[in-house]
Amino acid sequence: MPKMKTHKGTQKRFKRTGTGKLKRSHAYTSHLFANKSQKQKRKLRKSAVVSSGDYKRIKTMLPK
Repeated sequence: MPKMKTHKGTQKRFKRTGTGKLKRSHAYTSHLFANKSQKQKRKLRKSAVVSSGDYKRIKTMLPK
């Protein structure tokens, strides 16, 4: 069997935490900030952990 290749788009979007969970950034952070409240913009800055349903799917694209 050949080695599994890493999905490069996935590799750029997700990072592993120390415990092995996957970390992601929020969407809606590139433009149209005048319409968003300061609270919303502040919350979007922080990263989030990938949900359990998505984790199974993304894990196959990141073989390491």
